[in-house]
Amino acid sequence: MLMDTTQIIQTISVYALPVLFAITLHEAAHGYAARRFGDNTAWLAGRISLNPLRHIDPLGTIVMPIAIYFLTQGAFLFGYAKPVPVDFNALNHPKRDMIWVALAGPGANLFQAILWGIAYVLLNGLGVDEPFLIKTCQAGVFVNVIMMVFNLLPLPPMDGGRVLVGLLPWRAAMAVSRIEPYGFFILLALLLMGLVSEFWMQPLMALSFTLLDALLAPLRWLLLPGQGD
Repeated sequence: MLMDTTQIIQTISVYALPVLFAITLHEAAHGYAARRFGDNTAWLAGRISLNPLRHIDPLGTIVMPIAIYFLTQGAFLFGYAKPVPVDFNALNHPKRDMIWVALAGPGANLFQAILWGIAYVLLNGLGVDEPFLIKTCQAGVFVNVIMMVFNLLPLPPMDGGRVLVGLLPWRAAMAVSRIEPYGFFILLALLLMGLVSEFWMQPLMALSFTLLDALLAPLRWLLLPGQGD
């Protein structure tokens, strides 16, 4: 049990920095996009910031994920950050701009996944074999892919749900938006039943890793020609 606990603590130390960056830039990107499209709510609340403390929810970001991770021996992880306040009615074109505001968060995670992937390839290309650095880069890719895919789930109030509402015709959009007050409980039930993992997370994460691998292939070929074949 002591060794298991030690391994979990080591895992948390490796994931700490990537998770903080993933959450901070995800939330800040929502606020930045909202301001870009006419809503200053997040800006006035100080949420367009690279300070993690402005986005961390003590219970949802720290206590809950760590407790769940320990209790399940790393088999399950769930948490959340403070949502960035957005007044969608204040956007220049609310229904259309809602899509871009929602996509900004997952987009920030995709960008970070690419950067962590580049860092990983560069470390390998330079012959750096420090385990902590290598594992942190791998964790950075993994965390950001998870966060991107998870948030794109087409269920309000997830980012994917906002995108869905923005894309649907008005009548259908209004029907889907009414789910939002119950969305968290629906999501939790789907998570516990394993449906989100099996039918959404696993297929889209596999696709994301394949695309990232293809994107990084030219750099890998330049630095590690033997591994690029």
